[in-house]
Amino acid sequence: METKANYVLIGAFTLVISAFLLLFGLWAAKFSSERDWREYLVIFTEPVTGLTEGSSVQYNGIAIGTVETLDLDARDPRRVIARLKVKAETPVKVDTRAKLSITGLTGVPFIQLTGGSPAAPELVARNGDELPVIRTEASALQNIADTANRLVARMDEVLSEENVKRIANTLANVESMTGAVAAQREDLRALVVNARAASEQLSATLKTTNRAVEDVDRELVDKLPGLVSKLDSTLTRLDAAAGGANAVIDENRAAIHSFANDGLAQLGPTLTELRALVRDLRRISDRLEGSPARYLLGRDAPKEFEPK
Repeated sequence: METKANYVLIGAFTLVISAFLLLFGLWAAKFSSERDWREYLVIFTEPVTGLTEGSSVQYNGIAIGTVETLDLDARDPRRVIARLKVKAETPVKVDTRAKLSITGLTGVPFIQLTGGSPAAPELVARNGDELPVIRTEASALQNIADTANRLVARMDEVLSEENVKRIANTLANVESMTGAVAAQREDLRALVVNARAASEQLSATLKTTNRAVEDVDRELVDKLPGLVSKLDSTLTRLDAAAGGANAVIDENRAAIHSFANDGLAQLGPTLTELRALVRDLRRISDRLEGSPARYLLGRDAPKEFEPK
């Protein structure tokens, strides 16, 4: 009985030790894994078509991890939450950005991390967040899709019913105008002929005008030396006359000075006497005109006899 009891105790102890060792191994593996890897969240606001769990995560083109899970946001189904598992030594900074990329034109989609300046701090989880969240930026595919959508919207605006009617009316007007032009073909031909004739006449007139201008220029050039000689002679005579006037003024400078001093001084009293003489003559003229006999004889004029 004792022998059987010992075997049971030994077996139980062996099982407990084995379970403990197994749990310790699992814990050690998990601890090592957590130490070598880090997890981040990326929230996309665009479709992630082709991206699956296990897709590659690259940093500037270098593979650094994988996509662990992909789920829709329970609060906003327009958003897709991707859980990333990347190497612990990867420098994920606060300015690191994630976007959806593909290898070539028809390759497999993956998540591309870019940015991360050396001076920026490392990205950590905010208060209330389970894991650090890497901000996203629009992918090239999204930009192309947005551009295509805008182009389609603009094409719809351009090709609206109203614009189509306007284009049809414009084409009809162009057709009617071309028909009118075709109907006036003879008139247009005559107009072109008249324009050609007018151009030829204008060319002949310009040639005649050029010849006339050349003749005038030639005549002016021929007469220019004579005119210059006459002008030179005239200027010489004027210079000689000015010199003679200066000589006369120099010779009579004393007389002019004496006249300016003495003659002008006597001119004032002389003018005063002449003014008094004119006044007296005017008085005498008035008396002669009024009563010449009385003024000349010194008595009144004889009265005329008037018969009674």
